[in-house]
Amino acid sequence: MLIIDGKKVSLDLKNEMKASVEHYKNLTGKVPALTIIIVGQDPASQVYVRNKAKTCKEIGMISTVIAMPAETTQKQLLDTIEDLNNDPAVHGILVQEPLPEHIDGFTVTLSIDPSKDVDGFHPQNLGCLVMGHLDKCFISCTPYGILELLTRCSIETKGKHCVVLGRSDIVGKPMANLMLQKLDAANCTVTICHSATPDISFYTKQADILIAAIGQAGYITADMVKPGVVVFDVGNNRIEDPAAKSGFRVVGDVDYENVSAVASAMTPVPGGVGPMTIAMLMKNTLLSFQRINGLLQPRSVK
Repeated sequence: MLIIDGKKVSLDLKNEMKASVEHYKNLTGKVPALTIIIVGQDPASQVYVRNKAKTCKEIGMISTVIAMPAETTQKQLLDTIEDLNNDPAVHGILVQEPLPEHIDGFTVTLSIDPSKDVDGFHPQNLGCLVMGHLDKCFISCTPYGILELLTRCSIETKGKHCVVLGRSDIVGKPMANLMLQKLDAANCTVTICHSATPDISFYTKQADILIAAIGQAGYITADMVKPGVVVFDVGNNRIEDPAAKSGFRVVGDVDYENVSAVASAMTPVPGGVGPMTIAMLMKNTLLSFQRINGLLQPRSVK
């Protein structure tokens, strides 16, 4: 079985982007700049923000973190975003979730200039994805990372049956629509399953490519897949583990030990899809920089 090593691929990507950033710096005197806004003191969010900022700096991009107190009003947050929208030196804007309950996340998403929405969450970007205008949008980072893994691992996708578990706006919906596109690493027949789908195993057993983003540890077992399936595990679930120093370990939505004996290729957790998500955020930021500075011609994502 092929272990789809997202950690290695993300490192390759970061090295490639580092070279590109250096090239553009020499060419234009400018570098891509990402601004991350975090509201409140959520511990997990603080870790995510630090990792994103650290990756930016490793690549040579400018990283700015705006930390706002939990009592920040929605208007204050929207005003900050508007300032960033109007700043030509900022190429990517990311608002870390979750947000405090008194702030409406969708209103915040709508307020970000779609041309700087490097998370790919704005309805304009999602709409362009659904319509196939991939040269005019940003693709949500986790689905984009899976597409990159499919491409770099030379996994055949044309005409294959791709089953997506989960219908979130961040992963499930954009992932399914991406796999429908007429691309070298997509062009699939797609089925979406979710919490209201009866007998999910009926569909998962038909999958040539299975993308699990359902948020339940070890949900997919070996008897739910067919031999030779390619599995992408988006799950990030903490389970108790007294043997671990932290008292827990992170596992995916797929029973890796048993499913890996049946699959032809599979991502591990951790080290699979996760590292790709941050890498593709950087790729989107670089793409925004290229577009804003007229450094590339519009083209479809391959």
